[in-house]
Amino acid sequence: MRLVLWAAVLFLGMYLASLAHGQEEMVRVDNDVFESPSRPEALFAHDAHNEKVGIADCASCHHVFENGILQTDDSSEGTPCSECHLLAGQGSTPGLRRAFHLRCAGCHRGQKSGPLMCGECHQR
Repeated sequence: MRLVLWAAVLFLGMYLASLAHGQEEMVRVDNDVFESPSRPEALFAHDAHNEKVGIADCASCHHVFENGILQTDDSSEGTPCSECHLLAGQGSTPGLRRAFHLRCAGCHRGQKSGPLMCGECHQR
C-alpha cells in the first residue's frame, strides 16, 4: 500500500511539474540555447499576450513548413523553435535569433502595436 501511495505522489509531482513548464505558464523566452547571449531573455507572458491580442490559432506563431510551403492546417506547438531553426540560418530557413525577431517584431510592425526596441523585450 505504501508503495502505491509513493508511486501516486511521484506521478502527481511529475504531472504538476510538466504543467509548470508549459507555455501556459511561460513568462520568458528561454535563451539557454545561445552560447553567450548579449541580452537577457525576452519577457513574454504567453497566455496574457494571446488573450490581449486575440490569438486563438497556435499556428499563427507555431508554424510548420514542408518543402518551403507553409502548412496552414498544422502547428509546431510543443516543438522547440531550435529544432527547425538552428543558430545559423540554413538556406531559406532563418537562424534562431532572426526567426524570433522576424516572428515577434515582424508581427508588431505589421500590427503597428507592441514593443520593437531591444530593451522593451529584453529587459535588464
